[in-house]
Amino acid sequence: MTYLYGASVQGIQSFIFKTNELRDIAGASELVENICTKLFLDTIGKQTDDETWTSEHQVIAAAGNVKYILNEEECRKAVLLFPKRVMCAAPGITISQAVVKMENDFGEAINKLEKKLHEVRNRPTKPLTLGLLGMRRSPRTGLPAIGYDNDGRPIDEATLAKKQSNNIKALCKKSFGKDIEYSQIAYDTEDLTCGNDWIAIIHADGNGLGRVVQQIGHDKEKYKKFSYNLNEATKLSAQAAFKAVEQSFESSKRIPIRPVVLGGDDMTVIIRGSLGIDYVKTYLEAFEDNTKRLLHALLPDDMEYLTACAGIAFIKSSYPFYYGYGLAEELCSEAKKASGRKASCIMFHKVQDSFVTSYEDIVERELTIDGKPKLKFGPYYLNKQDSYISIADLQKLCVEIGRADCQGVKTGIRRWLTALHESQGNAKQMLDRIKEVHGDKEALIDALTNECHEAVPAADALSLYTIINQKTR
Repeated sequence: MTYLYGASVQGIQSFIFKTNELRDIAGASELVENICTKLFLDTIGKQTDDETWTSEHQVIAAAGNVKYILNEEECRKAVLLFPKRVMCAAPGITISQAVVKMENDFGEAINKLEKKLHEVRNRPTKPLTLGLLGMRRSPRTGLPAIGYDNDGRPIDEATLAKKQSNNIKALCKKSFGKDIEYSQIAYDTEDLTCGNDWIAIIHADGNGLGRVVQQIGHDKEKYKKFSYNLNEATKLSAQAAFKAVEQSFESSKRIPIRPVVLGGDDMTVIIRGSLGIDYVKTYLEAFEDNTKRLLHALLPDDMEYLTACAGIAFIKSSYPFYYGYGLAEELCSEAKKASGRKASCIMFHKVQDSFVTSYEDIVERELTIDGKPKLKFGPYYLNKQDSYISIADLQKLCVEIGRADCQGVKTGIRRWLTALHESQGNAKQMLDRIKEVHGDKEALIDALTNECHEAVPAADALSLYTIINQKTR
């Protein structure tokens, strides 16, 4: 009897971003990468280099998802041992697992497995890191301490595991497409920044996967090929994005990019703020091209390629990464919602205060004027859409307002944005005056201030210009 075994890892991002130490984030990423591959195979007594067995039995092993076709003994080992090994290897992560009997219909088995996994995910799992009331705790994470680090500070089990697993070179090679030296890796947030303190946390996620799985889910070989090729497309897209910005830091001692998650259709990266838009634009372009080349034969007839959406949280290097990632994820979801999960696009936000709130609260507090989200302009599409600005258009606006003969326009638009929050009448008079004084720049002024879907792109363009060009050190 054979079985279809499935496991879903939860709490990945919380586990990875529980610290602002890049060294620990790297170790956490490596642990998560190993969970779906080496750790699982080791649990059921298989070797990672046994490619014949893996190709025959592996359905998917990426981005926190594991699906394998196993015999009864292998399945028993997985069910009994894998969750505990995961939670011990990466304290703070939990896992859901389910098993269904494999009969003739692979598609039916997959559907049953997904339904079971969905049910199990909703059951609370007791974490192994609670500790007792009187225990000494790590000041960085608040978790129970199990010892002391090299500086004599209490350290918790999860942080220790991250430090011991810090083999970031493998993930960097996967993301950059080439070997690098340890001396080139950014280990501190200062290594990411240049000129100012802005960094970007980018989270990208593919669109339309549900439709594809519905069409090919009944065919085991097609499903396996789709999972493998999707993983390859995502990896190659990240490598293309790296190459697109590589020249910008050729003279830097360290690479200002730290891959965090790269697998399935997910990509998360921490990068120098000024490189964020160029990186994600190239990633989305490459994702469409690579999925067209590698997946076209497996997609529905009306789909030539897959698209993806991305959220970018621009934060100061001292801002908690955990909240920065949460915002990037929300922005990605907002982009998906606005685009109907059809076109590649981005949403971004520049965090300018210390309040930790949801994106919905940010829109209400910072971007809404007279009950309308006037300063929330996105999404910005990869390919131009009717009545929306493309990513390239946004980049062009940033270049325009940076020209020496447009400094007066830039200053005037900043004052106009401030006036919008105070008085609509005064703001209109100010805008008319800006156009009168800078009549030869009226096209640029209109591009920044004309409403589209009740919003204007001026605030986004000025925010992005500052991130790219501001010099504070």
